[in-house]
Amino acid sequence: MPTYLQKVALRGVESFAFHGYYPEEQLTGNHFVTDVEALFEAPAATDDIEQTVNYEVINMLIQKEMSSVQKLLETVIRNILDGLLAAYPFIVEAAVSIRKKHPPMPGQIDHSLVEIRYIRDAHGV
Repeated sequence: MPTYLQKVALRGVESFAFHGYYPEEQLTGNHFVTDVEALFEAPAATDDIEQTVNYEVINMLIQKEMSSVQKLLETVIRNILDGLLAAYPFIVEAAVSIRKKHPPMPGQIDHSLVEIRYIRDAHGV
């Protein structure tokens, strides 16, 4: 019997936030773009929202973490992932990336990017 994996994702969630390692970044803020995806074993055909990942919950997690100032995007991403996995323990794989638009450094830079992926191991952890 085949296993079907289902993906639920939000892409291009734009935020203005005050994340940054340097104090001036936490004063001036910057534009960020967040992408989140979650993979899980697809349930049988159903309209039960409890059997899937609700992308409204994903958006709520993003908004919460983007409003809580952190020095590193890695911390923001781990907090989003931890919230996602707590809400949906059936997720087998997830990824969160955040792009910082025009990071404050010399040169013409469209964005920097940090991504962290979660893959459940064979023991379900």
